Amino acid sequence: MARSLSASRLRPSRTPQVGSTAHVRVPASTANLGPGFDSIGMALDVWDDARAEVTDRGLVVDARGSGAGEVPLDGSHLVVRSMRAAWEALDVAPPAGLELRYTGAVPHSRGLGSSATAIVAGVALATALAGHDLDDAATLAFVNDVASSIEGHPDNASASVYGSVTVSWADVLEGPDAPRDWHTAVLRPHPDVVPVVIVPAQRLSTATARAALPESVPLAVAARNSGRAALLAHAITTEPSLLMPATLDALHQEQRRSAYPDSMALVDALRDAGVPAVISGAGPTVLALASRFALSAVHDVAGGGEVLELSVPTRGITPMSR
Repeated sequence: MARSLSASRLRPSRTPQVGSTAHVRVPASTANLGPGFDSIGMALDVWDDARAEVTDRGLVVDARGSGAGEVPLDGSHLVVRSMRAAWEALDVAPPAGLELRYTGAVPHSRGLGSSATAIVAGVALATALAGHDLDDAATLAFVNDVASSIEGHPDNASASVYGSVTVSWADVLEGPDAPRDWHTAVLRPHPDVVPVVIVPAQRLSTATARAALPESVPLAVAARNSGRAALLAHAITTEPSLLMPATLDALHQEQRRSAYPDSMALVDALRDAGVPAVISGAGPTVLALASRFALSAVHDVAGGGEVLELSVPTRGITPMSR
């Protein structure tokens, strides 16, 4: 990828040295939250763990937990590719050898941001190995910029970088090869909002879900959706009683109903029961933004599937002590 604009705001990088290590935890995320398509995300208290050590022995990838046995164990591993993209953006030569140990807890292909979590972990590891402090605001902005560029949209990546609820946008610069400059505002969700995810057994790839979307929508539909997205920012931080109208989407859920009919039926049933519910990301997981007084209703309606009552971590990338 082209050198990130945010890299120019960092102090000079150093070449990763043999023996240097980095260790981070990165949270899962849910995206869209209804009308916030490709722009609003929320971190969830499910964490992947990643540790990297620079060596002189080539590449070794140890993948455990979610995705183990399915992901490649070579240079095409998403974390490794993301590390290399970060070093390229920093104008740093990648080391000759690398040992990566990755333990995944985020379910794959369920709409909980597993790819963004891995991408953020890779960019964070590479940035730390290049001598940058992951507690520094400029460093986090760089990680967010690169990870969002790799992912192609910022909603999941930004939530994994910063935690809490995030609203993201991009400055699109002139020229066909100009990079986007991604930005994120962090919102604190109201304490009465409890994210509950109902995770089905079936999977759905993001590519399949996106293929069902139209290339354009009528102006009236876009205007209606923008109003709901604006209301969502207010409802989730200040007035949760407005989450029902605030989570009504016009851009993507109905258009993809045939891709996850059972999930949409559950969304309908939860909303009929008075619980604000949406498809999490590209699905098929369902997200309920329940109040603490409506949790029993979620469990009653959900029936089958894995039901997880989660919290929203106020921090995203978390460096671990060595």
